[in-house]
Amino acid sequence: EASNVDLVKKLAGAWKELPASQKQVYEEEKKTDWQRYVEQLAKYKAQLTPAQAAALKEERRKQLAKRRASRAKRELTVLGKPKRPRSGLNIFVSENFQESEGNSPAAKLKKLFDAWQKLSTSQKQPYLQLAEDDKVRYENEMKSWEAKMVELGREDLVRSKKKRLKRKPETAEQAETARTSLGNKAKLKLKKSEE
Repeated sequence: EASNVDLVKKLAGAWKELPASQKQVYEEEKKTDWQRYVEQLAKYKAQLTPAQAAALKEERRKQLAKRRASRAKRELTVLGKPKRPRSGLNIFVSENFQESEGNSPAAKLKKLFDAWQKLSTSQKQPYLQLAEDDKVRYENEMKSWEAKMVELGREDLVRSKKKRLKRKPETAEQAETARTSLGNKAKLKLKKSEE
């Protein structure tokens, strides 16, 4: 009848109360299990082809990157970072989702998206105005949040003020060279994708 959390708490309490002599049996069993795991893992990795090993390594890298991103997002939530502004479509969907027809949420979203596409500009205007107001709210909240982060010494979380400047070619010849090199890069990508 106990929940999993309660069971784990009871087991942890029982483990703490066990004398060291009784814990030793479990510790030794853990060591032998770990050794068996290490040996099996080595055998598995030895039979992999280089391509499979590279794919496995890439998958692990992606998992770690996803985990880091998730932790960073969670940290921002804990620090009270404002939610991003909603778009006009997002506001339209949230106001009309419950009344929308459809068997599943995906079907409802599709119908609402189609309805949004069919709305005239004047019908979309109230939603777009609300979205614009939400954008102003977001910018104001972000400014105060960023000031708070600077006070806390977390400048790493503050958006960069620098804007990337694109260099314009100085002469017509340089412009033509830039255009041709971009065209060649696109052709190379197209060839690689076809292969």
